[in-house]
Amino acid sequence: MAMSKASRGLFSLIRHSAPPPRPYIRSHLISFRSKGTNPSSASVATAAAAVAAAAASVSARSGFVSWYLGMIEARPILTKSITAGVIFTAADFSSQMITLCPDMPYDPMRTLRMAAYGVLLSGPSLHLWFNFLSRILPKRDLITTFKKMILGQTLYGPIINSIFFSFNAALQGESVPEIIARLKRDLIPTFKNGLIYWPLCDFITFKFVPVRLQVLLHASRLIILLLGFTKDVCSFLKKVLATKIRSSLYIF
Repeated sequence: MAMSKASRGLFSLIRHSAPPPRPYIRSHLISFRSKGTNPSSASVATAAAAVAAAAASVSARSGFVSWYLGMIEARPILTKSITAGVIFTAADFSSQMITLCPDMPYDPMRTLRMAAYGVLLSGPSLHLWFNFLSRILPKRDLITTFKKMILGQTLYGPIINSIFFSFNAALQGESVPEIIARLKRDLIPTFKNGLIYWPLCDFITFKFVPVRLQVLLHASRLIILLLGFTKDVCSFLKKVLATKIRSSLYIF
């Protein structure tokens, strides 16, 4: 009994002599962590959301590119024909939106004619032409590239331009003599204008672009061509220039 009382007294002495616990330290740490958690968590969540959105966007783009390349390999003529049709549609729509006067309505039949030309004639012919050139001239050195450019300007260009004018004229109801007259009037100026634009485009296409993507690039450049060399655009620019000249003369 004496020993047990002594033990209890010693234990009580040690317990009372030990420093009291400081609960405020834990609460302080908790409050510090809680204060710092919200902004950092929000920042991390925002950054994670941004990264996830960027990754999803990249994944979607890469997914579409992979799908398109797969379609080119699986169904090359169909894919390239639809591609040309879509690009011709966008090119004609943009051309009309830029060149139409306020009192002139949009011509959907013209856009449909251009889309039909892209799907039925431009896409398939470009596929056959580029593959033909890659077979007879497989290299990509400068000499071979210039050979392809010369063949394009002297052989494919005149033929496809004649088909283009004849196709559109026939769909507009023109007779054979009228189509011939149109070719005599428009074919040579179109060829001359093309010499300003197409040789550089052909050089880039034949030198740097894989054969399977050459139709896509070639058709895409038609948007610039249609916006830059059509008669509508030229007449529109002439009207704008004449208006500015008259305005400047009036002002000064």
